[in-house]
Amino acid sequence: MAIKKTELYSSLWASCDELRGGMDASQYKDYVLTMLFMKYVSDKYKGVRRGMIKVPEGASYDDMIEAKGDKEIGDKINKIIAALAEANDLKGVIDVADFNDEDKLGKGKDMIDCLTKLVGIFQGLDLSANRADGDDLLGDAYEYLMRNFATESGKSKGQFYTPSEVSSILAKVVGITKDTPLESSVYDPTCGSGSLLLKASDEAPRGLSIFGQEKDNATSALARMNMILHDNTTAKIF
Repeated sequence: MAIKKTELYSSLWASCDELRGGMDASQYKDYVLTMLFMKYVSDKYKGVRRGMIKVPEGASYDDMIEAKGDKEIGDKINKIIAALAEANDLKGVIDVADFNDEDKLGKGKDMIDCLTKLVGIFQGLDLSANRADGDDLLGDAYEYLMRNFATESGKSKGQFYTPSEVSSILAKVVGITKDTPLESSVYDPTCGSGSLLLKASDEAPRGLSIFGQEKDNATSALARMNMILHDNTTAKIF
């Protein structure tokens, strides 16, 4: 049975609550979105030979679950993520957040408890069925988080997220319609997390080739994760 949006959103925001004490939204978004990404690709691609993402042995969310309560949990999570990044040319994308950062996550027992709870929040969710009832479940969840992070961070609202309503209007302004041919492309030189590009592509039922640039490395990483969570295998983000 596919997970409900309300259940997923509740779990995502609970993970945010675990991290709010040590950092602001502009920082803890990287931790939460990385966890969401790791759980999704593990549920969907672990054991799949020719999937979009390779999940090598020792690089799945199950390995994170095994690290719960371990005194070296932060270092182990970093290594699990690094192994997945290495296998999929995602270095500098999914390994931006440091799960062994004592300044942000606490020292000793505080870090162990924080990360154990964080891993546990996603543990019971089955994200293998991305789409349910016509919805792009994971993509919508990602947009939900980005919207809330942008609101909470305040000082940099527009840096990594364009509201969906604005994105839809811009797509129409540049002439993207249901009649836009399949071979067309869309390019955003300041793409942020890629929300505008994806919305523009959605306006063309046959899809568009997506190209984006983003000078901020952390935000560019968010865009690449966003494309994968939306099952877009051809988007190019630089």
